[in-house]
Amino acid sequence: MNPRAGLNRLGELAAVLLLVSFGVFFMVTLVPGDPAVAILGSGKPPEMYEALREELGLDQSVLTRYFDWLGGVLTGDLGHSIVPPQSAVSDRILSALPVSLELAFLGLVVAVVLAVPLAMWAAAKPGGTVDRLVGASTFGLLSVPSFLAGLLLIMLFVNELGLFPRSQWVRMGDSFTGNLEHAFLPVLVIALSEVAVFTRVLRNDLVVTLQEDFVLASRAKGMPPWRVMVGDALRPSSFTLVTLLGISTGRLIGSTVIVEYLFSLPGMGSLVVTSAQNGDFPVVQGAVLVIAFIYVVVNTGIDLSYGLIDPRTRRVHD
Repeated sequence: MNPRAGLNRLGELAAVLLLVSFGVFFMVTLVPGDPAVAILGSGKPPEMYEALREELGLDQSVLTRYFDWLGGVLTGDLGHSIVPPQSAVSDRILSALPVSLELAFLGLVVAVVLAVPLAMWAAAKPGGTVDRLVGASTFGLLSVPSFLAGLLLIMLFVNELGLFPRSQWVRMGDSFTGNLEHAFLPVLVIALSEVAVFTRVLRNDLVVTLQEDFVLASRAKGMPPWRVMVGDALRPSSFTLVTLLGISTGRLIGSTVIVEYLFSLPGMGSLVVTSAQNGDFPVVQGAVLVIAFIYVVVNTGIDLSYGLIDPRTRRVHD
């Protein structure tokens, strides 16, 4: 990518993030409820509520409050929680974000490790026995909601067999083995739904790629089927899978609420939901902004990676 194209891409990224920040701030202001009442409780004199609203800047226009907040964000200040225990929003996020990042990353890794060989195995003989079994299995996984899969795994491996703990999250810095022990079942729940989607998408792309002329030419040269599949067909068939990885990364960081609730995990999903229920809008704004930032940055990186997967996809002006 030439410098001009790189600057254009950075400009696009900055514009998207600016729009996202305004959207996040504006939507949070539409959430019903009065932060002053959430902090002081009901039944206080009206002048107390008015004084607190003025202290919090709630008596100013939305645009004024947005630019004040944005100025703080640009300097690394996401504000402070307004609901006890009051603390810096950045501290709350830094405590919750590693949990969600770990769950999302490990869930996607497990899903890819399982999906790629399954997809290649199914695509080797479309319509065959293996293809039908893989198709039926992935359809079954897609039919099982995450909360039901989590409950079943808890009942079997936690309640009945006692092989894994259910709650009391252990951070990796405290105990690596304890962290993996606590993360195993949540990661498995996340991976089950993702592996079904990844397998079906990659299998369909592989079936199409295997009919391309360059693949047929490799077969005509007498190359082993596994080498044709891995060496020729897999990489050009991975565009949709790579795109899904980017979309899933940002989505999973903020959408693991059910998994975090089932396994009592202190991640971003739990933080956003709890803060929204308590009317702690600075925490909601900061957390959603961070999730959106990760989502945009990851998908921009995925977009840039297409040229590495297949140079033919590089834009002419690059």
